[in-house]
Amino acid sequence: MSADPFADEFDPRPVRHTEVLVEGRVWDVVRDEVDLADAGLHVREYVQHPGAVAVVALDDDGRICLIQQYRHPIRTREWEIPAGLLDVEGEPPWVAAARELHEEADLVAGRFDVLVDLRPSPGGLDEAIRVFLARGVSRGPESGRHVREAEEHGMPLAWVALDDAVEAVLEGRVQNGILVSAVLAAHVARQRNWDSLRPHDTPWPQGPGGVERA
Repeated sequence: MSADPFADEFDPRPVRHTEVLVEGRVWDVVRDEVDLADAGLHVREYVQHPGAVAVVALDDDGRICLIQQYRHPIRTREWEIPAGLLDVEGEPPWVAAARELHEEADLVAGRFDVLVDLRPSPGGLDEAIRVFLARGVSRGPESGRHVREAEEHGMPLAWVALDDAVEAVLEGRVQNGILVSAVLAAHVARQRNWDSLRPHDTPWPQGPGGVERA
């Protein structure tokens, strides 16, 4: 192994042909013919995603805010952390995170830090997710609250001790990928006295589409 820090290597291979197989409401299904050098040309199909942010909102009692949504592909009402798409042109990720926290949990926060970056399913999905830790959390104003529709309508909210959330993850009682990664990352970060957190505006070279989002 080289002396450089252990890290993923961004190494885009030439795409000889690309086509959109399904143009969806939120994301598309794409087919690429990719040149893998000595391994030859190969066809790969994947979901093209705009990227997302998520928030671990931590209160002064060491509890995190969880919401419960119905997810039709798995026919399950699963526990999650507030999250949403990067679907506002030019909106910085931390601003999107604050917006999602307010829209999904009616919360505002005094501080955001980068907790962890994720690529949830790189074999078939190009989605990039940045998870923030929010502290100094309080209820947002009654006016201007988001009207929740579809799966968000009547969405339950719970404050769960971080240690209890860790146990639920390790026992397999909660399985949402973002929640699992975020809870374990928050647990480790707390053990390190939050020294592993990154500033809210840390550049994101491996962000959505492989393009840096400052």
